[in-house]
Amino acid sequence: MDPTLDLKPNTFFIELSGAGTPEVDGLFVPSTAPPAESESGTISSAGYWNGRMAWDRADGRSERSPSLSYSNSYRSWRICRLDGHLAYDITCEDEMPPADRPWHVYKHGVAPAPKVVIHHCDPRQPCPEPNVVFVLGGPGAGKGTMCELAQAQLGWTHLSSGDLLRAEMEAGGPRARAMDELIAAGNLVSDEIVVTLLKDAMDETTRTTGRNNFLIDGFPRSLSNLKAWHDVFGEERELPKMLYFECPYPVLEQRILSRAKYSGRKDDNSESLKQRFDTFKAVTLPTVELFKSRNRCVEIDTSLDRESVYELVIRHLSEHTEDAWTARPLSERSEVLLGRKPYSK
Repeated sequence: MDPTLDLKPNTFFIELSGAGTPEVDGLFVPSTAPPAESESGTISSAGYWNGRMAWDRADGRSERSPSLSYSNSYRSWRICRLDGHLAYDITCEDEMPPADRPWHVYKHGVAPAPKVVIHHCDPRQPCPEPNVVFVLGGPGAGKGTMCELAQAQLGWTHLSSGDLLRAEMEAGGPRARAMDELIAAGNLVSDEIVVTLLKDAMDETTRTTGRNNFLIDGFPRSLSNLKAWHDVFGEERELPKMLYFECPYPVLEQRILSRAKYSGRKDDNSESLKQRFDTFKAVTLPTVELFKSRNRCVEIDTSLDRESVYELVIRHLSEHTEDAWTARPLSERSEVLLGRKPYSK
């Protein structure tokens, strides 16, 4: 039986950048080299060399094919120059070219070694559409806790517009400067910028991890947020599903005041909670009602105990959650979030 029949198709793309040998940089695509015998006696197959995935230069200019491959003899991943001479390598047993540590500069290479980025889809093509679920609820309703659990245990990616805005400001650059100018002038960052940050984060996550299930925490907070979403993603796009965490105000207050003991947040007090809740009712609830009117909203009673709420979340995300994720044992952090173990001080 042909052993190559058991190999899954190579659907990954490799991008190299910042090499001291500039000709090495660029996009590498799954190899289409015809079957050949490697130096270790292994017969290659489409997308593979020495039994591991292999890549050709997307521009087809390299004299060596594949131009990024694994050597069984030297137990290393290798990258060649256009003339076929090896420029960079890394000794390891990794199934994929390592993207998390420095490569070695080989005989015909020049420092520095390139940065390696693995793409799960062709970066020359539009990114696959994300599967989005919005998560809304009053302050203290448990949005962050349940989103963190879904990320750790179900493989969903948790995104917060506030976290993305802060990260963008800290990173600097043209967009951060534009945001600074808006804030300095007493204006809020535009809804379009917020949605663009969300889209960029989803695209990067899908391309580099292959995951396209996203929980967007605390968005859309207003109808103007939702309009910006349609402006960026298109009016014809189906409205994402929403999980709305319903919780009585006395329960929210009790949670916020309990959280204040260790959170360090200045707004974790009764007065701030009242203001935030009033804003939520006035600005955000109309958005929730719109989703309800279009049968895109699932209400979850988060006044229940955390484990019951989590089971409801699992149920409503199950359609797009792989069985391998739902079968994972709880991590220690997840047990803490569910209240099974105490928070460590």
